[in-house]
Amino acid sequence: MVLEAFTLVFQPMCLLLILIGVIVGIIFGSIPGLSATMAVVLFLPMSFGMTPMNGISLLVGLYLGGISGGLISAILLKIPGTPSSISTVFDGGPMADKGEAGKALGVGILYSFIGGMISIFALMFISPYLAAVTLKFTPVEYFSIAIFSLTIIASLSGNSLINGLIAGLFGIALSMVGMAPIDALTRFTFGQYQLLSGFDIVVILIGVFAVTDIIKAGFDRKHLADKMSKTSYELKGFGISLKEFKEQFVNMIRSALIGIGIGILPGIGGSTSGLLAYTAEKNSSKHPEKFGTGIIDGIIASETSNNAVIGGSLIPLLTMGIPGNTVTAIFLGGLTIHGISPGPLIFQKSGKFVYGIFLALIVANIFMLIFERAGLRIFVKLLDIPKHLLLPIIMVCCVVGAYSNNSRIYDVWCVLGFGLLGILFKKLKIPTTPLIIGFILGSMAEENLRRALQASAGNWSVFVTRPISLAFLLIAAFSVLMTFRKQMKQKAAPVEEEE
Repeated sequence: MVLEAFTLVFQPMCLLLILIGVIVGIIFGSIPGLSATMAVVLFLPMSFGMTPMNGISLLVGLYLGGISGGLISAILLKIPGTPSSISTVFDGGPMADKGEAGKALGVGILYSFIGGMISIFALMFISPYLAAVTLKFTPVEYFSIAIFSLTIIASLSGNSLINGLIAGLFGIALSMVGMAPIDALTRFTFGQYQLLSGFDIVVILIGVFAVTDIIKAGFDRKHLADKMSKTSYELKGFGISLKEFKEQFVNMIRSALIGIGIGILPGIGGSTSGLLAYTAEKNSSKHPEKFGTGIIDGIIASETSNNAVIGGSLIPLLTMGIPGNTVTAIFLGGLTIHGISPGPLIFQKSGKFVYGIFLALIVANIFMLIFERAGLRIFVKLLDIPKHLLLPIIMVCCVVGAYSNNSRIYDVWCVLGFGLLGILFKKLKIPTTPLIIGFILGSMAEENLRRALQASAGNWSVFVTRPISLAFLLIAAFSVLMTFRKQMKQKAAPVEEEE
């Protein structure tokens, strides 16, 4: 079956389709508002008339390229091209400001490749065993995971824990706008039918990260003729030395494992894995104060983990037929149309295509590494465009991205509204990252809480009687206590120095 898969994938047409998929995916991923999901949706009908292996290979290339492309705008424009690249902005943006955009991109591309390869090998060798573990997860465990993930807010609140909590709670409140899960009760719509479906994560990301910066730059009219930064793109390799690679080895492995683990769990997504990996690295670092100022540690954690989600999310899809996220749900449709039925018997019934998917992922990952590295000089050249020309173009892309997501003008107004909210947060020195975390995880926590309580007839003890759930809640409590202790020490340190 492996040899047959080789003959199917290593044909000129199949390789060409993978290359086209990767390039188109990178373009979609790098443009704010577009995403890997949109790329796969648009090209899915085109794959219907192809042979099964060619059609699936095209979708594989689009998926991998779309996730990887998000780092380009995250670093160069401080706008996450995809939700998976949220945490890449934290250190990638400051590195670009310091004139190290080339290095940031090089490191991001290399570790995107490494994270992807680790997850692909995990998919190949341990997928049946990992999939069996996820069968034990119920809404109870998912709620506890969401609570554990929300503890990231405490770590990413900056100097003020109170301000971080305010932003996080505001994000959770925003996630509750619209129809409630399970009973579809309308909440916080104020008679606006447009709010029935709530706010879209893409709209909030574009507003808070992109429009806020554009408005802020507009106030500083004296520097509108300036270029974005003094950039250097003359890199040896990928901008990371052997010494730095060795120092980041633990970070790389931990982030990849987080990405694979989050990918396996349906419905969580790459944005959560990137934030978890970033926080894990920050908490274990000897210099946590440097995070957010422009260091490669944060980029490595984010990009390794969000690309590791790719292989992880395909594990439950192929072995159980359960899509881990939106892209894999569409991918499931593509497999079904080509007569491949995911499930425990997939290796017996469609073995050559399964191994073909593994090979297509490896080839797509290699193409991604080559193409993005080759285009590094072109990407960085974007920053040489003066602000008064570049910012309006970005604003137009933001509007197009917001509109194309749901084809609603209302979303365009929401983008502007969230841009103004971002300005207000900056004035009040409230961090915006906890708002995003609260929004992403708020809906997940609420839905699984309600499902768990419904299944247990309102018995709250179920969260502590199930071992996996209890473990996550204890880890969450420990994480909050450690963060609080660390902040108290930081506040006490200046007082001791003065004495």
